[in-house]
Amino acid sequence: MRRYNRVFVVVMDSLGVGEMPDSKEYGDVGVNTMEHISESVDHLEMPNLRKLGMANLCTLKQAEPAEEPLAYYTKLNEKSCGKDTMTGHWEMMGLEGKQPFKTFTDTGFPPELIQELEERTGRKVIGNKSASGTEILDELAEEEIAAGHMIVYTSADSVLQICGNEETFGLDELYRCCEIARDITMKEEWKVGRVIARPYLGKKKGEFKRTSNRHDYALKPFGKTVLDALKEAGLDVISIGKINDIFDGEGITRALKSKSSVHGMEQTIEVAKEDFHGLCFVNLVDFDALWGHRRDPAGYAQEIEKFDRNLGVLMDILKDEDLLIITADHGNDPTYTGTDHTREKVPFFAWSPSMKGHGMLPETDTFAVIGATVADNFETAMPEGTIGTSLLEQLV
Repeated sequence: MRRYNRVFVVVMDSLGVGEMPDSKEYGDVGVNTMEHISESVDHLEMPNLRKLGMANLCTLKQAEPAEEPLAYYTKLNEKSCGKDTMTGHWEMMGLEGKQPFKTFTDTGFPPELIQELEERTGRKVIGNKSASGTEILDELAEEEIAAGHMIVYTSADSVLQICGNEETFGLDELYRCCEIARDITMKEEWKVGRVIARPYLGKKKGEFKRTSNRHDYALKPFGKTVLDALKEAGLDVISIGKINDIFDGEGITRALKSKSSVHGMEQTIEVAKEDFHGLCFVNLVDFDALWGHRRDPAGYAQEIEKFDRNLGVLMDILKDEDLLIITADHGNDPTYTGTDHTREKVPFFAWSPSMKGHGMLPETDTFAVIGATVADNFETAMPEGTIGTSLLEQLV
């Protein structure tokens, strides 16, 4: 018998809560996204996260632990190799990644890859280095607009990103070039996790602005996930934000694209007002993309506050038959060196208006407890080859 008719899994993209035992192997020492944001700013108002237990899970300068936190809470360790978006989300839904995705952070993409991309697209590539998305526009967008060239860049993630001005390059042309890049990067030696179309508007340095018409061309998961099991069982699997891209549409029954993390929470609130049975899986990317990578703890703190306000609205409309899970997919400590993700534990909060209990649960050794809990709730078998043990019986 299903305990909850609907489960909402909300991913605060990159909100890590402390280093893992192997973080040093990834170059991450002493990292803690949540605590270091709190230490870096004078103001951080998040009453709803505090009520759920955030100040019980982390030491926060602005908040004392709740005497009676509403949620069950703990820290999840990542079992997979890596610290990227796809690895984290795929593990949540049962897949352990034993090999990290390829990155080209230090050298850019090989000349052979660039040559093939130029020949097949008919456009000269400029850039080809690791860079911030805003900085590379300031550096190269005027040249792209004037000459019709194509900006290609990467980051610390396993990504190949292509910028295109929506007015001069055109969205259709940008998507065409990205589809070609995705085909090229299916070769094993060049296989990146995602090719990302990065459209923007503006005509000169200082006014360039990326638009919400971003599109990710991700690899398909290497096996069936809990999402597939839910869909095959006839349940709704609603994705909000870039979840659909992360799973390349696999296991999704309905996909909603978000313009921002605030918009993503607004969409979640509207979905919560609907009548559906199954999972609503939400990714809120701005924490990571706008503030973590840019090493901006003040901006990150403000984003948490915006999230918290909408979290209160969502909690007010959830029903006794609903379960809310809040988590993250990796860390991105905005006080750390560089611009890369940080390998960290992530938070886990589970709350329902019908819960009688609350409190700290033991730490787990994998994010996959999330998918296992969802599958257990809906009485669907975990796909062959997946990992994870359900926490459902502890959520009373």
